[in-house]
Amino acid sequence: MNNFCFKIEDKQYDVDILGIADNIAKVSVNGETYEVEVNQQLKTTKTPTLKIEPAVIPTDSSPSTARTANPSDPKGTGMIKSPLPGKVLDIFVKQGDQISRGQTVICLEAMKMENNIISDRDGVVVAIHTQKGDTVLEGHKLIEVS
Repeated sequence: MNNFCFKIEDKQYDVDILGIADNIAKVSVNGETYEVEVNQQLKTTKTPTLKIEPAVIPTDSSPSTARTANPSDPKGTGMIKSPLPGKVLDIFVKQGDQISRGQTVICLEAMKMENNIISDRDGVVVAIHTQKGDTVLEGHKLIEVS
């Protein structure tokens, strides 16, 4: 870290500061290591001290289970949400329509491009939460399907 050479009453001391934590400095004087208490407030260094906690191995014996649905599984009720911000150009379904997975339900203009929003589930349109000309944000609820 820091190396110093001190001369005290005609004796020479080679001092290496090995590390400082709080107000305790670990130093090596002529090859012997000491811990020295520092009485003044030290400035913090730019490099933080990394403290690594030991890893804890889980002891539960239950097997892992999938937390997401398989993409090919049928979807239940839910919302079709906007995948990106944009302006609704056209809505191809109305309330009560039967829709199928992969069917285009809305056309959204984003970044000067037309983007077709397709259904990710089969079902009946319960509600439409937007209108032509609306500006929507990413994640905005567009169509509710049951």
